[in-house]
Amino acid sequence: MKPTPDFAPLYVDDTLLVVDKPSGLLAVPGRGADKQDCLSTRLQARYSDALIVHRLDMATSGLMVMARGPAAQRELSRAFAARAVKKRYVAVVAGRLEESPDEWGMIDWPIIVDWPNRPLRIIDHQLGKQSLTRWRVLGYDEHGRTTRVELEPVTGRSHQLRVHLRELGHPILGDALYAPPEVQALATRLLLHACSLQLVHPLTGDRLVFECPPPF
Repeated sequence: MKPTPDFAPLYVDDTLLVVDKPSGLLAVPGRGADKQDCLSTRLQARYSDALIVHRLDMATSGLMVMARGPAAQRELSRAFAARAVKKRYVAVVAGRLEESPDEWGMIDWPIIVDWPNRPLRIIDHQLGKQSLTRWRVLGYDEHGRTTRVELEPVTGRSHQLRVHLRELGHPILGDALYAPPEVQALATRLLLHACSLQLVHPLTGDRLVFECPPPF
């Protein structure tokens, strides 16, 4: 029996659909029988032509777009490759991250797979791929011990936001891969959420804007 979605898409038409992926759900199937339940499988139970275009980490929640059919998948994949799709995230990080003088700061540190410790990524200034993240401070908790930030990945490397913030000295709360134990313990999940998605509809040419506030 095919699994069915336990959440409704935020937007559906004949070309694409947009969903709010919950934290703890894989975007695509993993290796092993225990990793077959995922966003794509659940949605394909209802929309048989739904195809993956991009991914979010299992621990990350928020907006994802899926194509309906190969033609739409090709067009949306081209848009992602050309950086024509704009994504923004909200995260809560450890410590007081001081605001950038220009409101938006830029992190420009190249990332590579940490081969002996896969799936972890590391900064490598010789061999890493260019990785760009824009960030700005949204606010602080009442004691100044954590900072809420808005993030815009200009590039789309795996674990990019998590690695960049860890390297900045402000790991994301609840990050089981990149935060020290005391920061992991500050939240029951990774406090990273894809809150905004902007793209051009591949068929109509209309600009679509989706917003989804974080659940934390």
